[in-house]
Amino acid sequence: MGGLHAITDVCASGTVSVGKIRLQSDPVGARQKESLDELFSENITAKIIRTAQKHLLHNNPPSQYPHIVPQTGQDVGQYVSKGIDFWTCGFFPGSIYSLLERAIKHPAQFRIKDAELQSLRSTLKNLGETWSDPIHGESRLTNTHDLGFIMMTHMKPRWELFHDQKALSTIITAANSLYTRYSSTIGAIRCWDELVWTNAPHIRGMDENFIVIIDSLCNLDLLFYAAAHSGSSHLSDAAKHHAHTLIRTHLREEPTVCRPGFSGMLYSTGHVVNFCPETGCIKEKRTAQGFDAKSTWSRGQAWAILGYAQTYTWTKDETFLHVACGLAEYFLLRLEMAPSYVEIHTADGTTSGRYVPMWDFDAPMDSDGIPLRDTSAGTAAANGMLILSQALARLGRYDMGKRYLKAALTIIEETISCSLASERAKLVVTGDGDIIGLDELEGSTFEAVLKNATVSNNALGYAQIADHGLVYADYYLIEFGTQLLRLGLA
Repeated sequence: MGGLHAITDVCASGTVSVGKIRLQSDPVGARQKESLDELFSENITAKIIRTAQKHLLHNNPPSQYPHIVPQTGQDVGQYVSKGIDFWTCGFFPGSIYSLLERAIKHPAQFRIKDAELQSLRSTLKNLGETWSDPIHGESRLTNTHDLGFIMMTHMKPRWELFHDQKALSTIITAANSLYTRYSSTIGAIRCWDELVWTNAPHIRGMDENFIVIIDSLCNLDLLFYAAAHSGSSHLSDAAKHHAHTLIRTHLREEPTVCRPGFSGMLYSTGHVVNFCPETGCIKEKRTAQGFDAKSTWSRGQAWAILGYAQTYTWTKDETFLHVACGLAEYFLLRLEMAPSYVEIHTADGTTSGRYVPMWDFDAPMDSDGIPLRDTSAGTAAANGMLILSQALARLGRYDMGKRYLKAALTIIEETISCSLASERAKLVVTGDGDIIGLDELEGSTFEAVLKNATVSNNALGYAQIADHGLVYADYYLIEFGTQLLRLGLA
């Protein structure tokens, strides 16, 4: 732990109490409403449709998938793609299917005529299939742990919305492929086969090394889902073992701090742990994308919140619920105790930005004096907190459920307030009745919905990819809005 900037009082347990949550009394207060309305705006739907249509040019069927949108320099405002074998390929079709679910189940939020709604559904369905279909073939990959990210974002809605049997079969195949990377000795799934893309000493050789990263917790949902649909309990057993192992190896207890209203343990996270495959002993802990091995990389913390929240919903093991809450509390604590320079003064005299996380909670300020954020950490964490809010409400712990709902809404509200791209898009119905996305102001284009994401700013990395639009920052923003609709909260 490091970088805490203030102390307010001492809890009854004797631990230091740091920070107080600044949230509204109502789940969606007046201050939040304008920003949260943006979750359901024409702008988001138009951007996704425009990108989907444009990036099929010379790429149909797709082999290249949207990844980042530079904010400066070459390709500014335009998606730079990665190959279908890259771990992020599922997020863009996932965004399409999240919007399609809205068009099918919550059509009133689009505020358009019936004929246009039918065209919108048809457009989203066709684009979704076009971007999703090539990924079926990735289900047999056994050289990656990221099959949950790759598959669940779009194959799950294809099954649940349309009873697409091929999509379900792909999910089950992918889960069995992921299971091949499980080690009963370690009690975990191998994440990377090697680590060779930084200037730190390389890790090579699978017989001597077994690399596990915090991100892997979000791929367990694939194993649980496939187990539920196939009856293959070995898949869910492996997921549970993996989740338990990472509590011991990747989570760091923070017993010297607490937050008012929460009496449990707070947890920070490390990124990379390398094990001995034969003994299961830890050989090394390091980071590949955060500031350093002892810092808390904000997106790693977010992956842990989301992954343990999902794992609790499948297992109902309260160990995972307590851990997810402790991770969420630490995430919120670090947001609240960040230096004042993270705040932006707005036109109405208020401030915003405190709840848009820095890329690493312990990284120093850059020399340019501009806070380097990661909006993807915020949107992923907010999705995890929304799951927690519902889990706690089902247990009758309504105050705690409301606590995480408010926190999630505040993170999303401030993310939109601070980082929504000002370059907007609109939907247009052509003379043929087709729906397309166009710039609202001709020539003013930024293809992502959000700015200010950071893939990695680790100083030892061969490349620092920072302050840009990012496909999974947008996916988790869109999915958060869709989840609010599912829950009747929007």
